[in-house]
Parts: sequence; C-alpha cells; structure tokens
Amino acid sequence: MTTDRSSPNWVLLCLMSVGLLAWLALDVVNIAPNRLVAGVPHRAHEVHGWWAALLASLPMLAIMGLAWRPDARRLQVALALVIGLLVAMPLWLATAVMALADPDMPQARLGIGSSLWLLLFLWLLVLIELRTRLRLSRAVGWLLLLPIILAWWVSLSLWLEPLAIYREYQGRSDQFVSAILYHLFLVGAAVGASLLLGIVLALCMRRYRGMRKAGFGVLNVIQTIPSLALFGLLLAPLAWLAARFDWLASMGVSGIGWAPAWLALVGYSLLPMVRNTYVALEGVEPAVIESARGMGMSRQQTFLQVRLPLALPVVLEGVRITTVQAIGLTAVAALIGAGGLGTFIFQGLGQAAMDLVLLGALPIIALALVADALLGALADRLRHGGTP
Repeated sequence: MTTDRSSPNWVLLCLMSVGLLAWLALDVVNIAPNRLVAGVPHRAHEVHGWWAALLASLPMLAIMGLAWRPDARRLQVALALVIGLLVAMPLWLATAVMALADPDMPQARLGIGSSLWLLLFLWLLVLIELRTRLRLSRAVGWLLLLPIILAWWVSLSLWLEPLAIYREYQGRSDQFVSAILYHLFLVGAAVGASLLLGIVLALCMRRYRGMRKAGFGVLNVIQTIPSLALFGLLLAPLAWLAARFDWLASMGVSGIGWAPAWLALVGYSLLPMVRNTYVALEGVEPAVIESARGMGMSRQQTFLQVRLPLALPVVLEGVRITTVQAIGLTAVAALIGAGGLGTFIFQGLGQAAMDLVLLGALPIIALALVADALLGALADRLRHGGTP
C-alpha cells in the first residue's frame, strides 16, 4: 500500500484532538455512595494528578504526530498505540477504583464518565479508520478486538466490582441472559418470516407487474407508521382474535406480548427485504440469462442456478439491513410486554438509573454491530465468488 506522506490524515487528527480535549476537560468517572444518589464527577487530573493525566495524553499526541505525515509503517505504529489505549482503559478504571473507593462504603458505585464513553467511541472509530487505510481483512479486524475484550473481561472479574453497570448486571445476571436469548429469538423469527414473505412478494411482483406499485405503496405506508402507533393498532384485533379462538390464546397470542411485537417487526422488515430481493433479481444481466437458456437450462434451472446465486449478495444486504433494524426495534417492543433487552432500558428510565439503561442499550449496540459485520462479510464473500 502506498500513502502520500505529504497529505495528513485529517480523520485521525480530528478524532484524536476531540479525544484529547475530552480526556482533559470532561469527567472520566463519578463515585456515588449508593444506587439512588447522584454521583460526584471526577476529571482525570482529580483522580491521579496532573502529571498522570498528561502522561496518559502522550499516546494520543503520538498518534496525532503519526497522522500528520502518514505512511504504512506510521499507520501500523498508530494502530498498535490505539489498541494499547483501548486495552489500558479498563486497567486505568481499576486504578481509579483503588484511588476513589472508600472501604467504609461497600455500597459505593463507580460510574463511567462522559469522557471515557466518548473516548471509547472515538478510539474505536480510529481503529476502523486505520484498518481501512491499512487494508486489513475483516478477520484481522476481529482479531484486533480480542486483546481489548480480554482486558475488559479480566478487569471486570478482578478489580471493577464497584463499577455501577457491573453491579446492575450482577443483580440481574439470570434475567440478563434470558433477555438476550429472547431478544435474539424475536429478531430471528421476525427476520426469517420477512425473508420468506419478501422472496414470495418479490417473485409475485416480477411475475405480475401490476402488483409492484401497489405492493411497494403498502409497504412504504407501513414503514412510515411510528413503532408505538403500530403496536397500538395491533392490540385490539389480536385481543379480539385471542378471545374468539382458543387455539390462538393457547399459543400465547394476545393484545400484548410477543404476538404484536413479532407482527410489527415483520411489517417493518418487509420493505427493505422485498426491495432488495426485487432489485437483486431484476439486476441480473439479461445476457447471462440468455446464455443459460441457450445452454438448454429450463426456467427453473436458470432461476436456481444462475439468477438466484448472482442476486444472493444483494439479497443478503437486505437481510443485513433488516436484521440491524429489527435488533433496535425489538427494544421498543418491551413497552407492550414483549420482553427482551428493552426491559432494562425502560426500567432504568423509570427509576432514573442510567447504568440500568446502559445494561440494556450496550448489548443491543453490540448485537447490531456483530450482525452487521457478519452479514456484510458474508455478502462480500459471495460477491467475490466465494473467496475472501
């Protein structure tokens, strides 16, 4: 890879400049005597002193210097530095616990301040930028996250027990695992159903051209309905059906719970699924289809062996978009008793406990990122003929 050393990497410079300001100006941690009392914020220099805060700033300044005249070697050094910063963050939090924790207050809780949240976000963006500039594969990108995840896991296990979000997790560990599994089940059921319906609708639209305008019109209308409004519209008819048909009630169908959540998720998922599937199938070159027919393939063989494999990467992009969207929307479904990780979010909002909100929100973000990365990697692999 060749990089113009006369051209600074302004993305890295801007991200690290904002990170440096956040480190020195915003609160990094806050300490509260218990769960109900607001914490007292502390800046970096108030925890270990100005010398330690300035010393911790040096890696950020070094990355800014490397980004001013970047080449491949300098970017590799910058990559090592940002990984080191991400690994050091939980270790620094552990030292903050030791410095601020009061042994006479065992119920005290340490909250992560706005500075560290912002730094975590910015440094991960820097990691993505460097991976892109160095043209590292997705597999290497995942491997780079392993030491970061290991550092957080070890720190949480050994030193970060007073961390507020960890205390929230400890009090709800069984419920937390169940919520993640239920969240994934609801998302998987909705995406699977929308994929089957999307393929059928796309095929019908291709066969009957009159359905295309009406079908996309209806799906666009469903997409514009606010999620809470759609949940509300489904309550009355589902409650009526459950009261009229005992077999539906025996399946757990009612005005609240999984049934309206699943139907709403399927409704929201249909537009991206149908649109991508339709565009993918229509986008196959006519010459390729004619060549297949000229080789003696039947219509069914042409569809299954030529059109569908060529359209599959774009179809998977629809699955990726739909999955990420469904992971987020499932959180809102907790308002109608559907369960999942959204339960923690709304419980935390009701109790003004932001760490409980984060306990539900952070796994949702992680699930969305993992789903996006895995499905995107699979689509890229298929797009390049099954090679990495």
